[in-house]
Amino acid sequence: MPARTTLPLPWLDRAGRLSALKLLCFLLVLAPGLYLAQGYARDALGAKPVTALIHATGEWAVRLLLATLAVSPLRRIADWPRLINLRRMLGLSALAYALAHLVLYVVDQNYDLAKVASEIALRIYLTVGFVALAGLVALGWTSTDGAIRRMGPAWHRLHRLSYPIAALGLLHYFLQSKIDVTDPVFWTGLFVLLMGWRLMHRLSAPTRPWSLLLLALGSALLTALLEAAWYGLKSGVPAGLVLGANLDFSGPIRPAWWVLGVGLLLPLVNALRGRPEARRTGPRPAPGLVPARAMPQKP
Repeated sequence: MPARTTLPLPWLDRAGRLSALKLLCFLLVLAPGLYLAQGYARDALGAKPVTALIHATGEWAVRLLLATLAVSPLRRIADWPRLINLRRMLGLSALAYALAHLVLYVVDQNYDLAKVASEIALRIYLTVGFVALAGLVALGWTSTDGAIRRMGPAWHRLHRLSYPIAALGLLHYFLQSKIDVTDPVFWTGLFVLLMGWRLMHRLSAPTRPWSLLLLALGSALLTALLEAAWYGLKSGVPAGLVLGANLDFSGPIRPAWWVLGVGLLLPLVNALRGRPEARRTGPRPAPGLVPARAMPQKP
């Protein structure tokens, strides 16, 4: 029998059996799209429904891309190897929402492709977003087992672009948010948290609850500094005022505290489920939309 090279359904494992974990992931990534479609059908998205859809699909593309990058850290911190099987689905879902984001923008411009191209070329935030989308398309196009086999080491080099692609997506999020950048700051703080773990891993730092606690504290501090710097550069608000707002709990909780809250889950999970890094074997996790070891297997 020939080797199976593709999975017929996203919720099946490589042996063709139902995977509860993959089915749950599929339903979760599908839910935002169904919710938005239902809101549009019920005319519940406000006075400018297409604009609301553009923003929502872009936000979900960023969230799912960060979820893709979080797979490798979480599977090691929680000692949960099966999480790696979700990376391709999460990455392709991020690409799907990003493509919907672009298509909806074309709809909003009355299908005037010349105007769309002009806007992308002339508006820096659109240029940044389009470059990020083009990178995602390249990663998605090479996300098959056959592409991994054909490209060999070049596949790893290409899929390392997932880091700068995520950074560009977050920058696009910042630039289009205009005044209030609370949400972009939060998601960028999580990106800082993920990149901090990857730096620890590259430097062979131990994954222990105490080191993950330091990572959470450092990421929250950098998030607060990033927020202060952005408002200072864009709006001229003194950095001291923005940093001071992090200590004022009478209003909304600032993004740095939410990043700290997420970060504190890592040492807790590691303490409950993890095991010493020295006992683990195998290659370092590769970046990108799919696991590097995802190769066709004979039935």
